[in-house]
Amino acid sequence: MLLGAIEAGGTKFVCAVGHENGTIVERTVIPTDLPEVTMREVIGFFQKHQPDAIGIGTFGPADVNPKSPTFGMITSTPKQGWRDYPLLSELEKVFPVPMGFDTDVNAAALGEAKLGAAKGLDSCLYITVGTGIGAGALVGGKLLQGLSHPEMGHIMVRRHPNDSYEGKCPYHKDCLEGLAAGPAIEERWGMKGDKLQEAEEVWELEGYYLAQAIAHYILVLSPKKIILGGGVMKQEQLYPIIARNVQEILNGYVSLPEIMDRIDEYLVSPGLGDNAGITGSLMLAYEAYTEQNR
Repeated sequence: MLLGAIEAGGTKFVCAVGHENGTIVERTVIPTDLPEVTMREVIGFFQKHQPDAIGIGTFGPADVNPKSPTFGMITSTPKQGWRDYPLLSELEKVFPVPMGFDTDVNAAALGEAKLGAAKGLDSCLYITVGTGIGAGALVGGKLLQGLSHPEMGHIMVRRHPNDSYEGKCPYHKDCLEGLAAGPAIEERWGMKGDKLQEAEEVWELEGYYLAQAIAHYILVLSPKKIILGGGVMKQEQLYPIIARNVQEILNGYVSLPEIMDRIDEYLVSPGLGDNAGITGSLMLAYEAYTEQNR
């Protein structure tokens, strides 16, 4: 069985074919242009391989409710040309195969739970900190959805008393994403984060904001593992800063050994590295295939 996978991002689409064990046979990276340009290349890639099922993990917001008339649509994104774009139905027009559809971060959480840092656990949280901030969660062995998918990057955090930056989010200004995503780092400090590696104050502030969010997620979801990915988290010095701040914020209230004694094993980088999202999309394809062929 050959599975297709799409990790649809605001900057690029990663497309791959592979197997349910996570093996990737071939992949390609397609820039996220206007839909008609990008989708022409996406469809061409899969026409060459003819997979038995396709899994899609997409940037959002997106409609992930299978009972909704707009299921599979990218909805209120600020990305030019993609607002209200029917991503799933455009693929279904060409490929009459089972398809799984979810957010990119939920796909990454699934990949990490099946084959990565949370393998064997029925609960984990995957957070990406890059161009935006988002998180996907596995709870009781199932990807978290409800009224819609979680939008954990847009929670409000307490502003640092020395931070006068107004925030970058086009919807909320100073939500978590507006204060701590890659573009906010660049605008606040005048250069990209990868040029600021030695600037301790940059990462102390970043850790301050990310730790607040993670403390909230621990209190609400109580995940068994938290995985931090995305371009900003390539700055490995962030992990101990975040861990220290999380412990200070929780202040012994969640007095579990994972938090108190082994937090470096609890807050971790992706076991699948940069392949968490595309591997998770393979898993979405496999789940869609098995569901339809029971």
